[in-house]
Amino acid sequence: MLTSVELCAGAGGQAVGLEQAGFDHTALVEIDPHCCTTLRANRPNWNVIEDDLRIFKERSATFAGIDLLAGGLPCPPFSVAGKQLGAADERNLFPDAIEIVAATKPRAVMIENVRGFLDAVFQDYREDLKRQLEKLGYKTEWRLLNASDYGVPQLRPRVVIVAIENSSTEHFDWPTPQPHNPPTVGAVLREQMAAGGWPGADAWAKRADEIAPTIVGGSKKHGGPDLGPTRARAAWASLGVNGKTVADEPPAADFVGMPRLTVPMVARIQGFPDDWQFTGRKTAAYRQVGNAFPPPVARAVGENVRAALTARRIFAVSA
Repeated sequence: MLTSVELCAGAGGQAVGLEQAGFDHTALVEIDPHCCTTLRANRPNWNVIEDDLRIFKERSATFAGIDLLAGGLPCPPFSVAGKQLGAADERNLFPDAIEIVAATKPRAVMIENVRGFLDAVFQDYREDLKRQLEKLGYKTEWRLLNASDYGVPQLRPRVVIVAIENSSTEHFDWPTPQPHNPPTVGAVLREQMAAGGWPGADAWAKRADEIAPTIVGGSKKHGGPDLGPTRARAAWASLGVNGKTVADEPPAADFVGMPRLTVPMVARIQGFPDDWQFTGRKTAAYRQVGNAFPPPVARAVGENVRAALTARRIFAVSA
């Protein structure tokens, strides 16, 4: 397997997808204790480093020679909700990530962020990032990918930045969207909605015949778990879901009304395996799920990165 280090690993969305794509995680760096507990609980063999990225970078050279440096760097500097301060935002970790790239010298880099990263206001920032990576020996591309194109039943656009070592650049292609539509929310969640004996699950599933709006994880300053602002909750209501709060359990046999989603339901909409458990109380668990990068998208990109690096390795041996 190829080796990787993941920065700002969160609760494991990208890590799971890259694991499925054939990468062996040498280390996963994450500052949030709830996320670290989740990672350790699901993969006791993973080297989870609970640390601030700005501190970790000082010793990141110990991981020199890895195949892939991946990460989901903080989104607020480039999101509308975060006021799009970019380089002026103290939460911007791109400069630190570049320093880690220089120290670890991976064969490829893969970073995901919000669609706001592609806004015109950040054109100069993007070009500067590309120049910095070019000086380190990489060709850099970015693309806006929709999770629904890769089987995720959710409207979730994310920007993925891929930088490949110059010798392997010609072998990398972006993943091809699946030729069919993703399953609907009803099809994905009917089984879970019926788990408590609710007789209305089948009728609900027929009504929930579209993909989900974007799952919103929120921040620590946010009061509690809900499915997003007013517009998002209205979209959920059209699918027959009460988005004002998150439930502890599926609807019971005597339930009447509009059901709420549980954390495992939201995790399934994000594309997590059903056996991936999120630790902590409901609010902490929901935020971990809501802020994650959907594993199927990470897997799709990761498989193509792996193919590019493997093709280069095979070519070098045969030559």
